[in-house]
Amino acid sequence: MKAGRAPDTYVIIFFVVLFAAVLTHLVPAGSFETSTVQFTDAAGAVQEREVLVPGSFEFLRDDEGRPVRRGIPLFAPGGDVGLFNYAFEGLVSGSKWGAAIGVVAFILLIGGAFGIVLRTGAIEAGILTVIKKTSGAEALLIPVMFFLFSLGGAVFGMGEEAIAFAMILVPLVLALGYDAIVGVLITYVATQVGFATSWMNPFSVAIAQGVAEVPVLSGAPFRIAMWAFFTLFAGAWTWWYARRVRQDPTRSPLHGRPNPLAEEMAEAKTLEPSFELGHKLVLLTVLATVIWVIWGVIAHQYYIPEIATQFFVMGVVAGVIGAAFKLNGMGVNDIGSSFRAGARDILSAALIVGMAKGIVLVLGGDAPTEATVLNTLLHQAGSLIGDLAPPLSASLMLGFQAVFNFFVVSGSGQAALTMPLMAPLADLAGVTRQVAVLAFQLGDGFTNIIVPTSGALIGTLGVARVEWAVWARFIWKFIVALFLAALAFVILAVGIGFA
Repeated sequence: MKAGRAPDTYVIIFFVVLFAAVLTHLVPAGSFETSTVQFTDAAGAVQEREVLVPGSFEFLRDDEGRPVRRGIPLFAPGGDVGLFNYAFEGLVSGSKWGAAIGVVAFILLIGGAFGIVLRTGAIEAGILTVIKKTSGAEALLIPVMFFLFSLGGAVFGMGEEAIAFAMILVPLVLALGYDAIVGVLITYVATQVGFATSWMNPFSVAIAQGVAEVPVLSGAPFRIAMWAFFTLFAGAWTWWYARRVRQDPTRSPLHGRPNPLAEEMAEAKTLEPSFELGHKLVLLTVLATVIWVIWGVIAHQYYIPEIATQFFVMGVVAGVIGAAFKLNGMGVNDIGSSFRAGARDILSAALIVGMAKGIVLVLGGDAPTEATVLNTLLHQAGSLIGDLAPPLSASLMLGFQAVFNFFVVSGSGQAALTMPLMAPLADLAGVTRQVAVLAFQLGDGFTNIIVPTSGALIGTLGVARVEWAVWARFIWKFIVALFLAALAFVILAVGIGFA
């Protein structure tokens, strides 16, 4: 398909929803029993998780004992889910802690907050000043930023935070002569490389190990070596791509596509940079907010509600500074209008997050105790894996986690749903439970780089003004390379009896 004819993301999601609807007419619904497990996290605190009971799967049956196929209707009144209800029900599903509605609010608030910051002109002024004073050393930006964001993903599960950082770094890489894809690579992709290969991520590895009854933070030396390999490999590939695009912009998949950010930075570079006191105060506000967010996530496990509020505060403070110093001709009313404009620019990404959640709802939702098609698919995949040789079982675990991540993007949610099945299956297949955890984290983390159901990915692409279809066509070969390397690490772990 030619570049100009790539399917729109909304169209792609709609056809996936249609496919999910067909499955509801073909696959019987089933459910699991659940129980509460306790485990000790990295800080020594006792955590609880509601997990599946292995072997408890049952089909929903009719009065004659036959498995029931709940074919979804075209339209369902009364708040139920029908095929054409997927968009609304997806948008309002979940809670402030995530799923759809929390992520949608998060994206809109961050977009609005940075809309205010960008309106002050401080980002552009700061970028042009940095470029002028660091001429010749800008090539260091790519490897240094990639390393730092990968480390953030590995240490504290950085993901949604990349949306905010992309607001700053995408304009910077554009001003340096790269394309917006480079900005996505050094922010969001780097975090997911670290997320997938982490030895201490509290939101995936720690939970998966606790649920699988593996000592939390065990196997760290192997994982640290794995993180170093993947960070070096992905960082080098990013640097190689960035150099090619800078030398020949026609190599970029975005070449010829209008990007308001690129146009703004090109226009700004023709002007003499003016870096005033007000600009410095705005940038100090941004820096203070970043430090505040990192501290909150590490020290107090801040998540979507807290982080969104922190950036909202940043926007208000930046707006007051901008109005007080008349930055870029800014007045008090411009605080509101720029917030609105920033949220509007990223609204498309927020809508995609809600619609993508509709796919899971069409399949019946992800509640393990409810009779759903998704539970049946989970059970059938698990049954297949347990009957094979150890290397093949471990490889299929990796593939299964990658596919399942399309439906349940949350690392902690996927761990709670899949690890109670994968852990005992690993015992049956002669694979250590540590290997099952490894397959989970690699399959989960690397697919976050491409699945359109990831709110963090769609939010970052929205910030960079990159369409998901264009992104998927660009990144799929890199994803294949990551998974081939991941498969090698999983097979190596089986070979050495990684425990």
